[in-house]
Amino acid sequence: MKLDEGFLIRDIAGEDVLVPIGSKVIDFKGLITLTPVGGFIYRLLEDRKEQSEIVDLIISEYEIDRETAENDLTEFLASLREQGVLIDE
Repeated sequence: MKLDEGFLIRDIAGEDVLVPIGSKVIDFKGLITLTPVGGFIYRLLEDRKEQSEIVDLIISEYEIDRETAENDLTEFLASLREQGVLIDE
């Protein structure tokens, strides 16, 4: 899985926001506001971290159990796929 290069993450008024660039501006009308955890995960995806490594980092950063971290990550990744931000290779 990899991120579509048509989006950039930006801090706007203290919130992480995905902003479309290039041809995505025409195709994708609007912005995607991320939660703090969503911004954390997105940056890990930018660094090409594997899903299992992301789960470990979420657990470490937010002190939650593995099952919750895995479920939340799966849901977040599905949302990014639906929006066309995440592409399966």
